[in-house]
Amino acid sequence: MAKYLLLKHYRGAPASANDVPMDQWTPEEISAHIEYMDTFAARLEKTGEYVGSTALAPEGTFVRYDGEGRPPVTDGPFAETKDLIAGWMIIDVDSYERALELAAELSAAPGAGGKPIHEWLELRPVMAEPPTITE
Repeated sequence: MAKYLLLKHYRGAPASANDVPMDQWTPEEISAHIEYMDTFAARLEKTGEYVGSTALAPEGTFVRYDGEGRPPVTDGPFAETKDLIAGWMIIDVDSYERALELAAELSAAPGAGGKPIHEWLELRPVMAEPPTITE
């Protein structure tokens, strides 16, 4: 088994003429999207492939140590950007191919009008601990 992080990228600007930004969805469309995500996670929980997930708020802060003990803080990510990380899910699957299959399915979550949103998902393996050397 290998763990993978699925980063959900929300695009504020439509990728095509058929796309509607999430901030223009009806409450029913938002509920249908969330229900799809919950059902997807529940199904993976039953197969033992689900580790965890959460949605993220669009506002945030960047922090970086400056070498003098005063972390400079800047606003961001900014809501007017085209891409935001909207949430994450960690899965634990038998193969990279299975991770791709699940990411593609998650990308088809419904949006405006119940149509798949074709959301960009970033698939990244979670680093495993190096093997312990025993003598």
